[in-house]
Amino acid sequence: MKAVRIVQGTAVPLDRSDVDTDQIIPSDWLKQVERTGFEKGLFSEWRDDPAFVMNDERFAHATILVAGPNFGTGSSREHAVWAIQQHGFEAVVSPRFGDIFRNNATKNGLVPVVVPAELGARLLAAVEADPTLELVVDVDRRVLEVPALGIVEPFPLDDSVRHRFLEGLDDIGITMQQEPEITAFERDRPAWMPVAR
Repeated sequence: MKAVRIVQGTAVPLDRSDVDTDQIIPSDWLKQVERTGFEKGLFSEWRDDPAFVMNDERFAHATILVAGPNFGTGSSREHAVWAIQQHGFEAVVSPRFGDIFRNNATKNGLVPVVVPAELGARLLAAVEADPTLELVVDVDRRVLEVPALGIVEPFPLDDSVRHRFLEGLDDIGITMQQEPEITAFERDRPAWMPVAR
């Protein structure tokens, strides 16, 4: 996982609430063996509608997804996070995330930014009105900024999750920080115990 300190760019306004993981990446896409190509399935059923916001060229290069409340509810599937990232998004802003989605996001390097409902609605309207509006997600300071609107809003991020982002650590990376202790344990374990080969 790459380190994430600041995500800066334009956004897509996904003005829908209660978006579940099956809407983010329909189950047909879960049959793939590889962990790539999921961006093609991102909101694929909605993208069949030419009026769907992600079909609007004005939002083509956005790196932040601004969503309505209750984003990422439903079943646990990392594929939803992978699809969002592979499309080019590095952060999602919403008044509330499904717990499992939020956990999967933080373990894969996608920044979930929780904002008050009023601010979420304001951001959706502002981005829709001005697709060039720039947002800044500062993971180090745990702050969302929209300079053109004078918005500086702190967002919750556990110390351990913040550390994970800043250092670029997935679960394996966190385990490997204990490599000297693991090596010492393996070296000193009793001979009668099984050994890793």
